[in-house]
Amino acid sequence: MKKYVAEMIGTMVLVLMGCGSAVFAGNAADAVGTGVGTLGVALAFGLSIVAMAYSVGKVSGCHVNPAVTLGVWLSKRMTGKDAGMYMLFQVIGALVGSSVLFALVSTGAHNGPTATGSNSFAEGAMAQAFIAEAVFTFIFVLVILGVTSKGANNKFAGLAIGLTLVLIHIVCIPITGTSVNPARSIAPALFEGGAALSQLWLFIVAPLLGAAIAAFTWKAIDEEGE
Repeated sequence: MKKYVAEMIGTMVLVLMGCGSAVFAGNAADAVGTGVGTLGVALAFGLSIVAMAYSVGKVSGCHVNPAVTLGVWLSKRMTGKDAGMYMLFQVIGALVGSSVLFALVSTGAHNGPTATGSNSFAEGAMAQAFIAEAVFTFIFVLVILGVTSKGANNKFAGLAIGLTLVLIHIVCIPITGTSVNPARSIAPALFEGGAALSQLWLFIVAPLLGAAIAAFTWKAIDEEGE
């Protein structure tokens, strides 16, 4: 249970800090000078991962992402029961983080371009969004499997994973707002409703597909044969 709670806390922090940066300061510039733009939001997501990796990581491995958990399970590094419970508690954590954001927005002003941090894609851009989410999740999960594998320099794994997430966000934010994490997408979409909810399927299916491909790719190229 400690592992599951750690995953819940980690995912809550990721959603609260990452989506929160978009909600309250996502504009590139604003009247009070608090806008952080794409780079700032990307850093918020990446730094959240770094912080959680070096805190709750020793308890659960700090997946905080169902796609990552799927990749780890397919790589035979955890049981199916643990994988299912990880995913459940990740979604619960994301809902807690989104609930806090909803409370903050409901009781005050926000300066960002979004009220929930939900993911979306433009009309006619579904194929672009699907490819982006699948490919960037593939890269993200492949990096995670690599830096946490036997023989890797695991001491800096948290930093490598966090910086990879920053890089992915810089490229993908203009396309979808960047998910690469079904839990991160589910919770904000539930609070946003409308188009965000109708498009949610893509931000579940594409990341999971990308993660599965990453797991099989890593198994094929890993010299340790994990």
